[in-house]
Amino acid sequence: MTDSWYRRRCVIPASWYYEWGYPVYDDDSRSITEHRNTKKVKFAIQTEGSDITYIAGLYRYEEHDGMQVPMFSVLTREAAGTVKDIHDRMPVILDKDNILEWIRPNGDPSAIVEKALSNMVFERAVDYPRFPPETITA
Repeated sequence: MTDSWYRRRCVIPASWYYEWGYPVYDDDSRSITEHRNTKKVKFAIQTEGSDITYIAGLYRYEEHDGMQVPMFSVLTREAAGTVKDIHDRMPVILDKDNILEWIRPNGDPSAIVEKALSNMVFERAVDYPRFPPETITA
């Protein structure tokens, strides 16, 4: 994994990412026990003011059936900003201006991670109905 940190960094572009967390209320007078006993809900989270959220990752290749298949992992950090109200961890979010520096093999990954964004917005996620595969036609 150390080699990936220095030589195989990647960016995962996403419209948003999902996180399960506890609902947040403006006037929340619940105790921590009452809060933790609340049913978790699914939130869609994205970078404030952007349609694309750039998530920092590391990749490697694994052999499957004689083929080299790329695999990636999302880097996480302690939650910051508004995300800490619903969860204790969040992905490392890159600013668009730091993407090239992140993927450059001779870049300084630690310095880029220090600049990770925390200005996120979230809303309750909408679950769309899943259709059985036989109902989907080409």
